[in-house]
Formats: sequence, C-alpha cells, structure tokens
Amino acid sequence: MAVLKDTIIIKDLAKTFYLKSETKEVLKDINITVKENEFLVLLGPGQCGKTVLLNILAGLDTPTGGEITFVNGRPPMGDLGVVFQRYALFPWKTVMGNVEINQKFKGKSKAERQAAAQKYIELVGLQGFENSLPKQLSGGMQQRVGIARAYASESDIMLLDEPFGALDAQTRYSMEDEILRIWEKDRRTVIFVTNNVEEAIYLGDRIILLGGHPTGVKKEYVPDLPRPRNYTDPAFLKLRNKIVANTDLVL
Repeated sequence: MAVLKDTIIIKDLAKTFYLKSETKEVLKDINITVKENEFLVLLGPGQCGKTVLLNILAGLDTPTGGEITFVNGRPPMGDLGVVFQRYALFPWKTVMGNVEINQKFKGKSKAERQAAAQKYIELVGLQGFENSLPKQLSGGMQQRVGIARAYASESDIMLLDEPFGALDAQTRYSMEDEILRIWEKDRRTVIFVTNNVEEAIYLGDRIILLGGHPTGVKKEYVPDLPRPRNYTDPAFLKLRNKIVANTDLVL
C-alpha cells in the first residue's frame, strides 16, 4: 500500500470567541495531519466546534492560536471545494448556473465553464437536470448540486460540513454511497464533518474523534474494514461500540 503524503498540517490550533460578557474557548491544541487523497472524518457532538474548525480550514475564520500549513500552499479563497450543511444554492440559478459559478468568477468563457460544469453534473448523476431550478429538485438532488459545484472548483481539497444531516434516513444512506462513488472515481482529499458514528465508520479512512471542553482531539481511529462496508457487520458494530464508549455524543 502506497504511503500517502501529508497535505495539511494542523498544529496546536486554538479558537476563542470574545463576547461582550464572556470569553468562550471553543478549540484548544488541535493537532491533525491530513493525508493526500484520504477520506478523513471529523466526528464529534453538536456545538463542539467542528464547523468552526472547517471554517478556519476554508479561510472563512481565523484561529486565535496555532497554525495550519497547506503543504502545496493555501488555495486562494474560492478555490477550496466546500459543501455546507444546508444546500446553499442560488435559488434563481439552474443546476448548470450553480455548478459553473466558480468558473464564472475566475473569468472563464461560457463554453469553458459549462463544459467543466457538465463534467461534474454527470459525475454526481444529474445529467438531464441542467436547466432545473433548486426548488424543482429533491433534497438529495440539491445536495448533489452542491457537491458538483464544490468539485467544479477544481480544488484538490474538499471540505464537507455535515452535508447529509438534513436528509431523511433513506436518502442519507444513498448519499453516503454516492459520495464514496464520487471520491473513488475522482480522488481528492476529503475532510468530512459529522456527528453520526455509523456514518463516520462507513465513510472514513481515518476518524478523528473530537470532544471535551474546550474541544480537542480525543482519539484517532482507522477502520480496518473492507469497502463497501456493512452497517450490520460484527466488526463494524464492534468499532461503533468502541467509539461510542469514548464520545461525548448523546445517542
């Protein structure tokens, strides 16, 4: 098995919010090395700072301590592929209009950006819906548009912030398979945030368990399970129980 290169190094990262009447320390001494082309899952309870960490990685927020090193240089703002908890689509734009937006901001010609967008629309299985508006799509389809838009940024690094949290259970399972299919076909480095233990095990090459007050890294898990994984496999359930016993999650 090939040794994966380091692509992001997070060292002693801290984040404190200074409010009018209090100081809130959210993240403390976060140390994580992200490997190239891996599917890394950040697992932790709600309101523990997972999204804050992802926003710092995306350049949408700044740390109050520590540092983040992008081995190949930090991508410019807008060049990181980010998929949010909510669909975050432009409601007045079609599927094509949403997916091509990053290419448009870069000044690409209409033909260039639509050709690039079409590639990723087909990658997520939305061919035939190019001219549909978000309101005409199901929740799962809207999130596929968000994933296609993130991939169309052409970043080597994808940041996904609980992208399936708002979906019903059946659609969520389907989208988990879909995101793995996309990742296996078009390998990028994926950092995926979730508060769902089963989802973390199903998706992750590695799982970084976050917890505590303020939040830090509690433990790292490497699921030694073949893909595709099975939620009812005894080894899967054994790892689930092991992680649950060490979490701050309310199940």
